[in-house]
Amino acid sequence: MSENIEMYLVRVAQLRQDDQPVPISQLAQELAVTSVSANEMYRKLVEKGLVEYEPYKGVTLTGDGEILAQRILRSRRLWTTFFTDALGFVPEAADEIACRFEHVTTDDLADRLASYLARRTTAPAVTGEPAMAEQPLCLSEVSPGQRGDVVAVATDTVTSAFLRQQGVIPGATAVLLALGSSGTLLVDVAGQPLALAPVLGQAIKVAVEDSL
Repeated sequence: MSENIEMYLVRVAQLRQDDQPVPISQLAQELAVTSVSANEMYRKLVEKGLVEYEPYKGVTLTGDGEILAQRILRSRRLWTTFFTDALGFVPEAADEIACRFEHVTTDDLADRLASYLARRTTAPAVTGEPAMAEQPLCLSEVSPGQRGDVVAVATDTVTSAFLRQQGVIPGATAVLLALGSSGTLLVDVAGQPLALAPVLGQAIKVAVEDSL
C-alpha cells in the first residue's frame, strides 16, 4: 500500500463525524490537493474496496479501509509516545516524525514497540520514587484521589491537539478528582482542573502509583 493511499484513508478516519460521509472538497483542502486529484484517488479507493462514495455527500471507509486506517493511526500514536516519553521530544516534533515512521511500520514492529512502551511504564521505580501499577489503566478506571502518569493518549489528531493544549501529554501527572453521574471525569493536570467526556477517559492511559 502506497503512502499516498494511506494518507487519504487516514484523513477520512480523522475528519468523519458520527460516521457521516466526508465531503471530497474538505478532504482535498486537508490534503492540500485539488478536488480533481482527490476525486481520482477516491475513485481508485472505491475500486480497491477501501471506501464507499455517496454522490453529493462524500466518502466513508469500508471495513477493510477502516482496518488499514486504524493500523496506521495506531503506529502514529505509538511512535508519538515513544518520541515524547523515551526520547524527550516535544509533542509537536514527535507527531511530525511519527507521521513519517507510520508508513513503514509493520504490524510486528508496532507490537514490539507497544510492548517496549508497556515495559517502560512497569519498570521498577528508583529509590525515592513511588512504585507504579503493573499495567496502565484507562483514566476512567482509576479511583477518585488516585494519581498517575499519562503514558498514552489514543485519540484522533484534532482531539490530541486539544488535550496537548490542556497539558494532557505522555509524562504529565493526572489526578482523578471526581466522577460525575453521567461518566464525566473531573481531573487535575499540572494543577489545572479539567472536565473530560467519558470517551476521553477511556482513551487516556495512565500508570497509577501503587497505594501499598
